[in-house]
Amino acid sequence: MPAKKANYWDYIHVEQLLSLQSGIDESESDLSNDEVRFIVIHQVDELWFKLILRELVAARDLFAKPRVPEDALAGATQSLKRITMCFEQAGQQFRLMETMSTQDYLMFRDKLNPASGFQSAQMREMEVLMGLQDEDRIPFGKEGSYLDALRSHDGSPSPAHAQVMRRIGDTPTLKDAVSAWLYRTPIQGSLPDDDNDKQVVAEWINQYSRGHEQLHERAIQHAIAVQALAKEDEQRLRDRYNGQLRGAKRHLEAEDVPDDRRAFVRRLRAAILFVDSNRELPLLSWPGQIIDGLIECEQASLVFRQRHARMVERVIGRRIGTGGSDGVDYIDQTALKYRVFSEIWGARTLLLPPDLCPKVLDRSFYDLAQS
Repeated sequence: MPAKKANYWDYIHVEQLLSLQSGIDESESDLSNDEVRFIVIHQVDELWFKLILRELVAARDLFAKPRVPEDALAGATQSLKRITMCFEQAGQQFRLMETMSTQDYLMFRDKLNPASGFQSAQMREMEVLMGLQDEDRIPFGKEGSYLDALRSHDGSPSPAHAQVMRRIGDTPTLKDAVSAWLYRTPIQGSLPDDDNDKQVVAEWINQYSRGHEQLHERAIQHAIAVQALAKEDEQRLRDRYNGQLRGAKRHLEAEDVPDDRRAFVRRLRAAILFVDSNRELPLLSWPGQIIDGLIECEQASLVFRQRHARMVERVIGRRIGTGGSDGVDYIDQTALKYRVFSEIWGARTLLLPPDLCPKVLDRSFYDLAQS
């Protein structure tokens, strides 16, 4: 059978696409230009979210493999870059939204009530797939759970609710898959299943802690020399650096996590620091790029939330949201607190200058020829 010949309008369904901007009215002709623009921007957001979800799934599926091929990491890096770009493009659309005055928006805002952007199933899917935990979520409004906000007005299940529930069951999350992959990083040539791995990792952590001691003493001496501090100021400075040093050691030893997860998190944190400290080694170069890509795409998602908050504040101020949330305050809190890759972010505080990092015992182990 000959291949079907496509027309542009058939391939991307132009007619159907352009017929979806009437909102809850019978006809788009009943809407103002502002309302049509409002609908279009949110529809385009959902299309960006669709692309982000596909890239998140591709990256998650790769890292969920028992062994991740080194030559596949370039593709994963590209997926993370595309996620970043999608969030950036979505954020740019708020400029167009800001051409609408407050009074223009108030002309149709009541139509939205009690609808809310919080009911975007794809936004919730992205959070779930990335690895945001329920206990880290910020309450939205009167609902007991973010899932309740996705139900129909009478409390019955909705397509959005079903969509997110399916995503919740789609495990592992990207965070869990990446964490398991990073946990398996060879530290000083040692793998988690090696007989002496605990001793090798413990020694590396001890050396890294000593590097922090030297770094803090170096910083204190420099501050004293440059600022000519009085004795009491010098002591206050030492107290601050000693507090930071205690925090660094607490992080390295994973003393802030429950006992049943401490061994895993301890090695994971050491692995992240080992990769970040030695990314010039061929076998650690792409893992270093993955770490950067994860931070970059999560940063882009946080900036998207912040940009959304500023747009909302500019157009309607700090009114209660149409869905009953705290409006701008709620969005601001999500931008501040919704951190998924917290272990990678935390490592940035702990990184040492190269001269204070533990030396790699066998650099040839990390040569690509040995992989």
